[in-house]
Amino acid sequence: IGEWTPPGARFPLEMAQDADVGRNSLLTYQLTSNPSFSLVMKESPDGSSQPELVLERELDREKQSSFELVLTAVDGGDPVRSGSIKIRVNVTDANDNPPVFAQDQYRARLREDTPVGSRVLNVSASDADSGSNARITYGFGKMPAKVLQRFVVDAESGMITLNEVLDFEDTRGFVLLVEARDGGGLVAQCKVVVEVVDVNDNAPEITVLSLSSPVPEDAPTGTVVALLKVNDPDSGENGQVSCELSGEAPLSIVASSGGSYKVLVLAKALDREEAAFHELVLRASDGGDPARTGTARIRVTVLDANDNAPVFSQAEYAVRVPEDVPVGSVLVTVTATDADEGLYGDVKYS
Repeated sequence: IGEWTPPGARFPLEMAQDADVGRNSLLTYQLTSNPSFSLVMKESPDGSSQPELVLERELDREKQSSFELVLTAVDGGDPVRSGSIKIRVNVTDANDNPPVFAQDQYRARLREDTPVGSRVLNVSASDADSGSNARITYGFGKMPAKVLQRFVVDAESGMITLNEVLDFEDTRGFVLLVEARDGGGLVAQCKVVVEVVDVNDNAPEITVLSLSSPVPEDAPTGTVVALLKVNDPDSGENGQVSCELSGEAPLSIVASSGGSYKVLVLAKALDREEAAFHELVLRASDGGDPARTGTARIRVTVLDANDNAPVFSQAEYAVRVPEDVPVGSVLVTVTATDADEGLYGDVKYS
């Protein structure tokens, strides 16, 4: 009897035979007491009675899959004689139970450097039905193509594996909708939340937003020479960046209020006559373990200022001249130099 059979349905039973005649062959039937079934007699045109089994209430195979009944036929003789037969009722399964996941929501954490093909986790569902109605296959529900390309689920086992590389800086997590479908077409769904864990796979990047070069050598200390942007797409300590200048350049780094911007300013006076330019190497290091570094090179040219007076090669020249020297004769040549350049270094005499 199928568990979908409505109460009131009747099922004919085999009639008993008695070789006696008259009262000795008059038969009555009895059925062992069971709340799910009762016995009725169907009168035939020939006057005989056909026993029928009546379903009294709905069946549920998942609660009870079979019943053992005993049908007894009793004659009307004296002494009474009886015969009995066992009736086994097997309840046929109906697909009245959908699959049920062990958890409504699963969680997994994956490092962004997890190799392709690695197992994420195994979802599991069960079905109280039997046979093909209890056979479960797994698949993904409706999700963006970006997510469907990144993961695969085994239809038989429910094992989810990684199908493409992860990138924390691109996507920090995924929500997968996994479906379990039984052989009768009933479907259940659960969520799998995949958290992507950051790995220090990005070195800091230094971008020169502006650079004032050349810088006048008489520029005051504190003058802004360059504006830099330092960026590290990693998170947490992996994205915390510290900067330093290498060498003995007359510049220092000042962090802006935003944190990601750095300002290069003059830390001491410039002197073009000592150095006409400065080659700077800015190094940025993050807080990862191991740390990653990024560098940028900056060349700052010093613009000359007229801060040097001409200097004679001698402070005093002594010349002996005969009194009969002709007019126009060269008596002595004096020489002066200027450490400045260009017009500032051109010397005129008077």
